[in-house]
Amino acid sequence: MNTLIKLEITRTLRNKKFMFFSIIYPSVLFLVIAGPQDNSTVPGTRLPMGAFYMVAMASFGALTAVLMGNSEKIAKEREKGWVRQLRLTPLPGHGYVLAKIASAAVVTLPSIVIVFLVAGASKGVRLDAWQWLALTGVIWAGSLCFAALGVAIGYLASGDAVRPITMITYFGLSLLGGLWMPTTIYPQWLQNVSSWLPTHAYAGLGQAVELGGAPHMKDVTLLVAYFLLFAGGAAWLYRKDTLKT
Repeated sequence: MNTLIKLEITRTLRNKKFMFFSIIYPSVLFLVIAGPQDNSTVPGTRLPMGAFYMVAMASFGALTAVLMGNSEKIAKEREKGWVRQLRLTPLPGHGYVLAKIASAAVVTLPSIVIVFLVAGASKGVRLDAWQWLALTGVIWAGSLCFAALGVAIGYLASGDAVRPITMITYFGLSLLGGLWMPTTIYPQWLQNVSSWLPTHAYAGLGQAVELGGAPHMKDVTLLVAYFLLFAGGAAWLYRKDTLKT
């Protein structure tokens, strides 16, 4: 399993187009969305707009890297026969899932840091040293949940269907979970739905740190539960796909 993890990380780092898109994309979005706005407080929170969108876009960028990258890559590998070759080895289903999650996690760290740098330079976001470190840690760790979701979608969808399914999931979770705009402006019924989505919990981790506290237990519990659900589903789909051949 360790060999496959190293191989997956190396393949990801060699994909220069994917790395460039995953790292630069969230920073550009931050400038487009947060740049024209003043630094007033987000309705219903004590966060300035710049700080709110810094966490939102860093989280969105990490989600982009792990979800989009994993789902489409796995669907292509299934079509090309790479996964069939892996089945001839003693690699367990959870080993394949963990290898994909680990390789996707490598991309998220630079994308998070660059969003922080852009936010500090363009919107004057200032935090204590411990907050910068904690923000990096919680956003990076939270992205593993969506890396597991990407693996599950890659095994659930065919090569032709994987992109539209991933895009719908990607934009749906981002919009409803509050990564594009504050959920406090949504109708109450939609806020109630949003509060149980993994993306809402994900953004909540960083927002709690920005306000000087620890992540809320509900957000942590939700993300862990979703991670176990997605990772377990991905491993089950891997084994199910194995039985077909």
